[in-house]
Amino acid sequence: MTRSVRALPGYRGTLAELYSSRANSFGVLRLVLASSVVVSHMFPIAWGHLDPLWKHSGLQTDIGKMAVVGFFVLSGFMITGSGARTTIGRFAWHRALRILPGLWGSLLVSALLIVPALYYYLHGTIHGYLHHPGGPVSYLEGTWNTSISNGWDISGVMAEGRNRGTNFDPGVNGALWSLKYEILCYVMVGLFAVGGVLMRARKLVPLLCGALLVLIVNDWLDAPGWRGIPGDMGSAVNVPFLGAMSNHFLIHLGFVFLIGATFNLYRERLPIHDGLAALSALVLALTLHFGGVFVFGYPAFAYLLIWLALRLPRPFQKIGRKRDYSYGIYIYGFTVEQALAMLGYAKYGKPVYLLAAMAGTVVLAALSWHLVESPAMKMKNWTPRIVRRIKARSAAASPAAQAAAEQPQGAAEQKPSPTVSA
Repeated sequence: MTRSVRALPGYRGTLAELYSSRANSFGVLRLVLASSVVVSHMFPIAWGHLDPLWKHSGLQTDIGKMAVVGFFVLSGFMITGSGARTTIGRFAWHRALRILPGLWGSLLVSALLIVPALYYYLHGTIHGYLHHPGGPVSYLEGTWNTSISNGWDISGVMAEGRNRGTNFDPGVNGALWSLKYEILCYVMVGLFAVGGVLMRARKLVPLLCGALLVLIVNDWLDAPGWRGIPGDMGSAVNVPFLGAMSNHFLIHLGFVFLIGATFNLYRERLPIHDGLAALSALVLALTLHFGGVFVFGYPAFAYLLIWLALRLPRPFQKIGRKRDYSYGIYIYGFTVEQALAMLGYAKYGKPVYLLAAMAGTVVLAALSWHLVESPAMKMKNWTPRIVRRIKARSAAASPAAQAAAEQPQGAAEQKPSPTVSA
């Protein structure tokens, strides 16, 4: 870092100097992003159109998509740090504990409680729900691994809501679309860790990030205008276990995830500067209005989030530290909003609908955290018995252990002779 940057007013230090895992505002940022997704989803669910940012940004993005981008930036930063600190087995175990138990809990609540209640509300009976061709068993089989391979609806409940004009989205939980991309990014970090990239070849991460940016810039330059979504939104690739994945989101979400990863790996070089944060906010606003948000707005948004995580006042650092409801808000909000739309809450207007949706979502998120997610995370240090035995045998067979065993009994008690200086 040049001395000129350090000398500028507003310079606070490097990311490495300011970041503390115990004192940051990542928790409150995750809550804001998750709540923004709920706000964004209410428009297409209950009113049949995307949120206002879609129109104001020139059909580039909406509030929900920007919130997902923010999640991937923060995830890239934090998950890369985890991958560098832990073994690959422990890393994979931690990631699975954070994603899957909460997801599975939400799927069971949706398929066995919320949607059956809606089915009864629509038909006056529960008969036919369980044995429907696209029923709960099929839904769970196709969704447990985030692949959504058997469709988004359960027993035709959302289709009936659309026929009656109360619901405008066909899915029980459309928010789950991003989880497979998150998991794939975890796999990428795991491969980086195994290959030694995070410790010995970190330059590969920003190089890969730059390669994805080149693809995005190329699509943007080939687009008919500066605004709108560049590239082909329809092309996809089938990924083992995760199913069909959009090439567009693979590139764009991979890009912002790698921005967060690069920030972590080069934290000793990244200046935290109030002026840069203000400039990032300006760039983000301009690109949302004039175009180029994918090229310039995403990196600006990424820097702004990291700056906020470090520079928000200290009281914000306590929010979400011990009780992180953000994941629960994300995975329950959509289903709660679908239920409220089907029950006719849209007629009361957007403020009442949103208040009811947030209230129901937070209750379910709190239950998810205290009953599922937090207990699952307490198992993060668990090691299978067979692995413990292998480690014990390896430790016993090590040269140091053998030398200690072969050492004469009194040798350990001998004291070294005093050293006399010349």
